[in-house]
Amino acid sequence: MTKLVLGPMLRFVGETDATVWVEVDAACEVEILNHRAPTFEVEGHHYALVCMTDLSPATRYEYSVHLDGDKVWPELDSSFPPSVIRTFDPHATLQIAFGSCRVAMPHEPPFTLTHQEDATHGVEIDALRALTFRMRAQPEEQWPHALLMLGDQIYADEVSPAVREWISARRDTSQPPGEELADFEEFTRLYRDSWSQVDIRWLLSTIPSVMIFDDHDVNDDWNISHDWVQGMRAKPWWQQRITGAFMSYWVYQHLGNLSPDELHEDTLFEKIDSNRREDFGKRLREFAMQADKSPSSYRWSFHRDFGDVRLVVVDSRAGRILASDRRDMLDESEWRWLESHVDGGFQHLLIGTSLPVFMGHGFHYLEAWNEAVCNGAWGSWFTNIGERIRRKLDLEHWCAFGTSFRRMVALIRSVAAGERGRAPETITVLSGDVHHVYLAEVEFPGATLTSVVYQAVCSPFRNPLGARDRRIMRAGWSAMVGRLARNLARMAGVRQAEVSWHLCHPEPWFDNQVATLELSGRQVLLRFEKCLPVEDASPQLKQVFEHRLDKD
Repeated sequence: MTKLVLGPMLRFVGETDATVWVEVDAACEVEILNHRAPTFEVEGHHYALVCMTDLSPATRYEYSVHLDGDKVWPELDSSFPPSVIRTFDPHATLQIAFGSCRVAMPHEPPFTLTHQEDATHGVEIDALRALTFRMRAQPEEQWPHALLMLGDQIYADEVSPAVREWISARRDTSQPPGEELADFEEFTRLYRDSWSQVDIRWLLSTIPSVMIFDDHDVNDDWNISHDWVQGMRAKPWWQQRITGAFMSYWVYQHLGNLSPDELHEDTLFEKIDSNRREDFGKRLREFAMQADKSPSSYRWSFHRDFGDVRLVVVDSRAGRILASDRRDMLDESEWRWLESHVDGGFQHLLIGTSLPVFMGHGFHYLEAWNEAVCNGAWGSWFTNIGERIRRKLDLEHWCAFGTSFRRMVALIRSVAAGERGRAPETITVLSGDVHHVYLAEVEFPGATLTSVVYQAVCSPFRNPLGARDRRIMRAGWSAMVGRLARNLARMAGVRQAEVSWHLCHPEPWFDNQVATLELSGRQVLLRFEKCLPVEDASPQLKQVFEHRLDKD
């Protein structure tokens, strides 16, 4: 009997269509709600994406999974509620939960202990697990309608003890890359370890998930600079690592971001559909190598519409321009795609990018100074020093790509001013990565705008900072450090941005958290909730902040 290895994962859900992803242990036919799909093979692994295109709007469907006619989900001994597909209702309140950075570690001590500077294993309680426990006690009407995961869904350079033990039995970890992931096979094992825990598995079977990668999905500091790329490509193990990362990301994360119509437009998926009997590994491997060498060969960015709400998710990692004489977050074709998809006409616009556009002013101007120095503003001697500082301090956000930052600011301002069609009521940039949580209001001095603009950051789901790093992050938001960094940037010729932003609360938060946007008509409500361990009970979420984002 064929077995379910991972999933089911509910991915795309629209008004009349949905997709469900599974991994199984042998070739078979997968059936869900009387819709069938044969599996496809990638180097001995078997996957299927079941597309349902004739569902009724605003309807609840309980579903099960059958493999060659045998029911494998829900499991017989499951105590969880049924997995459901709830097709989108454009007239109902929309809830989108979001966040980033979830390291895969066991859910018992010492891994759940409070994180201290000298406690390397303390990653506390998983915020997504706490969300799952709350959902089990709630009516379905209160569940999120989508879960936006903004990067670092896995940590290729910080694997769980179980995966580390498996890797050690597979190869010599005294040789690079040591206990980090080396190839496609090891990436598949970490995805399985990250998403197969019973609570998370049920959550992902019931709430549609939307995903974009960040650096740890591949490697810490991935694509931080031209020198970094050249140095990594010189390592003998890197080609297998980056190829395995792209292969697995396409299968485990990216496919589910696409609607059934978009899947049929994807030339790579169409090749699978036309010949499911062949092992697709060779084709996918060639594709992954091309995606690394030529970023413009494939677009990872995508969008989803929820009635009058548009979500545009931007790849701010794989498509960077990192030539020795030019730095840009996106290549020109990606910019054109982005500009064509944020052209107004929606009541609310959400821009998802793993890296925040608007950070603490201390960090913003430090990164802007560093880019100028790396580009030779203080002479060739400082260029190498600037590169070392860039990589040591992870100076790689939008503010470290000054041309891109200014272009993104100009794009947001033009949409907010109604220059690209009907201006939205709100524009909110959703981000993660920085391991602290905050909401900043963004203003454009001298501009007449229709939209209100915010930057909302929720990080981590599970990977909190130690005490020293928390102090550094707080300092980055202080007025004094901001002034010092601004003066330093001016000395390197950095011009001040024609935009300002400020926190909507006294200081950021650092706990494992999940954020929720609630959109109803013109109204938008944002909540941050941190994870609380409860002795002899299930973990809980406690609200730490709530703020209306709309004008009313």
